[in-house]
Amino acid sequence: MRPVYREEPCKTALNRVEGMPFRWSLNPYMGCAHRCTFCYVRSFEARAERPSGAAYGASIRVKTNVAQVLAAELSRPGWRRELVAVGTATDPYQPAEGRYRLTRACLAVLARARTPASLVTRSPMVVRDIDVLQELDRAAGVSVAFSIPTLDERLWKATEPDTPPPTQRLRALERLRAAGLDAGVALAPLLPGLSDAPSSIASVLRAAKEAGASFVWASPLRLPPGTRPYFLSQLAGEWPALASIYEHRYRGANLPRAQAEAIVRRAAALAAEFGLSCDRPSRARPEAVQLPLWEG
Repeated sequence: MRPVYREEPCKTALNRVEGMPFRWSLNPYMGCAHRCTFCYVRSFEARAERPSGAAYGASIRVKTNVAQVLAAELSRPGWRRELVAVGTATDPYQPAEGRYRLTRACLAVLARARTPASLVTRSPMVVRDIDVLQELDRAAGVSVAFSIPTLDERLWKATEPDTPPPTQRLRALERLRAAGLDAGVALAPLLPGLSDAPSSIASVLRAAKEAGASFVWASPLRLPPGTRPYFLSQLAGEWPALASIYEHRYRGANLPRAQAEAIVRRAAALAAEFGLSCDRPSRARPEAVQLPLWEG
């Protein structure tokens, strides 16, 4: 399915976030052409009465002025140079970035404002911006996490239908690490009974270690309302025996706490065996907050 791109200016660039390890997020695009079956953004789309099922990702909003709006927001006297998470509601390096380059423009703005950032992506396109990422890293700090929950080809194709292969993401990770950047792997989301087995997690961690990952972190699947119906329908088509199990285990958006924590502990223990740090990185440089907001 080829998406339709809607070029629409935005009034704000930064979004205040609650209940996460960061307070600010930035999404140059809304809607995502990767169309992952488990994407939690489907729940937001459902609440807004926009397509959240098979038609999700058919329409992408392109915030044409997002870099200019971001620059204005970061120049305000009250801005404290807190970490900005880029790509929380949509992949910042989905195919639209190849044409519009809004993520690149925003990274350059963050660098000039000496504001640290973190990115999560499923795309190797990020290597095209190694130069501006290095600039941002020198100015304030940046980390890039490649979402790679599985190396199993069937599982990848079934749940991430329009994403680049995990092997391409690993090669991109290797290139970022060779360029001196902080880059690692997010085992997210881990799917119970599909990608949370020790052997499955270990295969990803082994590949991450070989690619030079500086960190890994893990997170189990969430199924908020709006995401749940579509994911379960796709699951029933591919792995019918698991459908009823998921319906039972996911009475709400999350697994029972003990089960979710067990998955994260399993990933952390395996990461330790590979000599990998299992935690979300914080890349803000202490000296960055003591410099003027802008030069020149």
